[in-house]
Amino acid sequence: MSAVIPKRAVGRGRVTITGSGFPVDIAEVTLRDTPARVAFASSQRLVITIPDELEGGHSPVRLGDATVGEVSIGTVWATGLHQVDNPVFSRDGNLFVTYSGTRGQETPISIFRVTPSGTREPFASGVVNATSMAIGPDGKLYVSSRFEGAVYRVAPDGTPEQVASDLGVACGIAFDEEGWMFVGDRSGTIFRVRDGRAAAFAALPASVAAFHLAMGPDGDLYVTAPTLGSYDPIYRIDRKGQVTAIAASLGRPQGLAFGPDRKLYIIDALAGASGLHRLEPDGTFTPIVAGGTLVGVAFGPGGELVVASNETAYRFD
Repeated sequence: MSAVIPKRAVGRGRVTITGSGFPVDIAEVTLRDTPARVAFASSQRLVITIPDELEGGHSPVRLGDATVGEVSIGTVWATGLHQVDNPVFSRDGNLFVTYSGTRGQETPISIFRVTPSGTREPFASGVVNATSMAIGPDGKLYVSSRFEGAVYRVAPDGTPEQVASDLGVACGIAFDEEGWMFVGDRSGTIFRVRDGRAAAFAALPASVAAFHLAMGPDGDLYVTAPTLGSYDPIYRIDRKGQVTAIAASLGRPQGLAFGPDRKLYIIDALAGASGLHRLEPDGTFTPIVAGGTLVGVAFGPGGELVVASNETAYRFD
């Protein structure tokens, strides 16, 4: 018997097949007749890199004439993006994605809307360096501008309205059940915002990339803040602003979100181990999706799972 870890992947993701009796002088491993690069081989373990050209559906992993496992390949749902945090689902199943651009670049389209059928539509313009998004209690889309240090509320017709400012390098956004908005300033502050007024809520080490926020079902705020260190923790911030570092075994944690199972899912962007991981109650991580350059994750109202690289959003049903 053999096992595939993880069972889902996108291009350039590394997948491990465990078993017994594998030849160490492997000539070729294929998925749908497409050769996959073998990164490591022993008699009990193979590590392969998923070819970029594969897309969608289940792919048997074949070693010579023998099938040694199967992996589900994500379907490309949207391309031509510049995503730096999670994509976001609306309540009706549309997916919002960004074209963030380089610092200070005002791109023609800041946010695109992707329909369930895969059609990408221009949605909003005028938000410089659109960074992080969240659906508010009012059902509207909120997006941060890291260049302006501001948050915009986007009307259903795509018109943005600034609702908060002076937020530093504004990154992650999350809402609690009482309607408070939390915004991360990657220089080290988590702000709590109501009616346009912001106050410092918690302090964290500065990030070299961005703060990523997710509100937990327990009412605590969860944050990733990648640094130049070898490992970075997940931070949990309680309702009083007290910060606790948990699960410090990921190399470069990025986007995070709670799934339908109420567990926390985190993207790790460390080269060689990049992908989506689930945090277990004992503090360990279970690999869920292997991907070479992932930055974000989102769960849809119909059970869809989306992972995103800087350029592409992939869908698993």
